[in-house]
Amino acid sequence: MADKFTVIREVAADVWTFSRPFSRFGIFPVGGRSVAIKMRNGGGVWVLASTALNPETKAKLDELGPVQYIISPDAVHHLFLKEFKTAYPSAKLIAPEAAIARADKTLVFDGVWGRDSPDTKYGFEQDIRACYFSGFRNKDVAFFHSASKTMIEADLLFNLPCTEQYSKTKSSGSVPFLGGFGPTSWMHQKFAAAMGEDKAAMKRDVKTVSSWDFDRIIPCHGDVIETGGKQAWLDAYKVYLDPA
Repeated sequence: MADKFTVIREVAADVWTFSRPFSRFGIFPVGGRSVAIKMRNGGGVWVLASTALNPETKAKLDELGPVQYIISPDAVHHLFLKEFKTAYPSAKLIAPEAAIARADKTLVFDGVWGRDSPDTKYGFEQDIRACYFSGFRNKDVAFFHSASKTMIEADLLFNLPCTEQYSKTKSSGSVPFLGGFGPTSWMHQKFAAAMGEDKAAMKRDVKTVSSWDFDRIIPCHGDVIETGGKQAWLDAYKVYLDPA
């Protein structure tokens, strides 16, 4: 069945987003987003699979080229891995260990952040770097596509309201009684501090991401930060960057 809500957009050369409505607990609009990157030198397509593989999404992925990697970015973005893997059985499936504990038990994973050695290479590193946040509650992985200066992440950074993700609905995409929940807000800074369960690990990984040369941030939840992404990250996670 055709999907009338998904917004498919090329945000930078060879970087595509698939944005659609999603409400947490069926109440709070936070939006959902998958990301596809066409890798260089015939390397196929890398997909952060966080939304349903509807016909429109599949058609665009098939147009971009063979899907080579299916990625779960954290413990809770695993719901659609099986349908992606069923559609693209030869693609490598890679996820954090915490996601595997919740995902469909029939799935076989080719790489596991948190279980594999930290220096493990999965084959996409020429195009995309990854940083596994072992100290973050949701065990997120941040990704950096150097060619487009884009950082991609799931629950590390929100940029609400989710205007684009709700642009094909009658909703504004705003959270009731809250409005915005962006990286510069005091609430987001409190969130970043509260979600860090291992402060030393958080400081290490926040600094790693801070060293990346990105300008854009593609979050799973909220609008894409088209420019100024590095400063947004520094603002959201300054609790781990300020000397203490």
